[in-house]
Amino acid sequence: MKSQMRRVVGVLLFLAPPVTAFYLMQFILGAYPWQLAPGVVLANALCIGVVYFPLCALTGRRVLCGTAIHLLCGLWGTANYFVSVFRGTPVLPWDFTALGTAAAVGGSYNFTPTVPMVLSLAAVIGATVALIRLGGVPKLRGKVRILCLGVGALCLIPVLQPTRLEKLGVKTDVWDQTGAYRTSGAVATFLCNTAFMDVEEPDDVSPERLGQILAKVEQEIPDLSGGVKQPNIIAIMNESWADFEEFGNLSLSESVTDYIRTLDNAVWGHAYTSVFGAGTSASEFEFLTGNSMAFLPSGSIPYQQYILDESPSLASLLKAEGYDTLAFHPGERTSWQRNQAYPLLGFDGFKCGEDMDVPQTMEHGYVSDASDFAQIIWEFEHKEAGEPLFLFNVTIQNHGAYTVADYPAQVQLTDRPGAYPMAEQYLTLANKSDQDFQALVDYFSQYDEPTIILMFGDHQPSVEQEFLDLAYGVTQDEMTMEQYMNKYRVPFVIWANYPLDVTEGPENTSLNFLGQYLLAYAGVESDDYGAFLWETQTTLPAVTFVGYTDAEGKAYSHLETNDYTALIQDYQRLQYDRLFGETEDRVRR
Repeated sequence: MKSQMRRVVGVLLFLAPPVTAFYLMQFILGAYPWQLAPGVVLANALCIGVVYFPLCALTGRRVLCGTAIHLLCGLWGTANYFVSVFRGTPVLPWDFTALGTAAAVGGSYNFTPTVPMVLSLAAVIGATVALIRLGGVPKLRGKVRILCLGVGALCLIPVLQPTRLEKLGVKTDVWDQTGAYRTSGAVATFLCNTAFMDVEEPDDVSPERLGQILAKVEQEIPDLSGGVKQPNIIAIMNESWADFEEFGNLSLSESVTDYIRTLDNAVWGHAYTSVFGAGTSASEFEFLTGNSMAFLPSGSIPYQQYILDESPSLASLLKAEGYDTLAFHPGERTSWQRNQAYPLLGFDGFKCGEDMDVPQTMEHGYVSDASDFAQIIWEFEHKEAGEPLFLFNVTIQNHGAYTVADYPAQVQLTDRPGAYPMAEQYLTLANKSDQDFQALVDYFSQYDEPTIILMFGDHQPSVEQEFLDLAYGVTQDEMTMEQYMNKYRVPFVIWANYPLDVTEGPENTSLNFLGQYLLAYAGVESDDYGAFLWETQTTLPAVTFVGYTDAEGKAYSHLETNDYTALIQDYQRLQYDRLFGETEDRVRR
């Protein structure tokens, strides 16, 4: 009887690791066993079993394999926890194409283990030591090892066909990936997300239907250049540049936007992005192409996934108008695979940090905006006179994390100095950007060719949540849709060394529409797609992954159906054709 009981216990201990490893992984993510549905547990255990059972078959050592699978699941839970903290979404399938970018900036983040992580590691070590000391855990025999291979093969079925996991209760949520990982499991949900790696084709994207959509466009894009022809165009996407002061809830030792806000002959406003805390390439994709992340999977990386051959953008349009086109980013050449995407978007050249012609100064570990802007000046001092240049610049100074020890916090909250060190480090950097932009404007004020400069933010920084709640004036749990979209709001400024009609600029827009305003102020005619974007933004000034706003400022979710749904669907059709249609046709349109 005792031997039978021991056998039953042995079998249970043998089958338990995929389940207990799943619970450990979810514990690290903040979910407890009683919060997880049985079907979800089974689904994730099957996915984990794909690794565990073949490992047992290979080694025959249950304790070793059990320890290994718990450590692997613990590492996966830890990775998803930190990635969610730093950028707002967990690890997604397409992130593995951006490992080089993650490695390049990963050293600046603080990876302090949490209490659940420490407890989980202690539990794994304790259980392993206890099992080894108990002894009597024989190596698996030949027949059992063959059985393990069979079980592993059965577990492989839902892994290869993730839709089967959904039948067990696994639910993906492109709007809240972190929540989905927590409630449906970080392994099964990750696999289900692979279904989003291909963008679903909208209904009716025939040439006839696309032609009908474009034929309905009635409004012409105005020429706001005052008659200036082919000015040089500089577009600067400033890393993590945000305007927390606009909400009126902070008391700072000094304003970090005081120069730009008071700049003469300039348009000052705000734009909505589709990302928070990270995802720079998504923002530049929206600005350069006029496309919206609203119609692409959550967390997807267009440069790696969709820009695989020639694709129209501001660069290709301006190149066709006789401009030289240059992209510059003082970071790694391969970050977000810009080195592959930029030529396909129409850039003649791309310079990265190692190509800079001016001395580099650093701010909290990254090339400063002062050096970045000095390189811009160098390019214009060395370009061919009279040849218009479009220069697109992505800065890096203000990149997170904001945890560099002994970095002087020159800007503080006057009513609670030192309470939010990450935010104060960020605000100090943003203040330097404001000052450095002044130097750039001073130079081009004396430049003898007409030049227009746009600077905008790519997303807000990931700093203390308590600071963000204070800045917005509301906690995240209490936000309305309009308030929630404030998390995705960044400033922009358009200035030129020739007169601008500053009364025509938008107070609110989104990055996918902002490029059309830049063209209008530069006096450059857009294409048919640009005309559609211009007319669309008169009805819906902002369209982002998070939602969209109407002309009265009311915000809507993409999950609802309303009077604007048909317009949104037409936008989606044109964008799909723009990204995936026949190359010659989409470039022409």
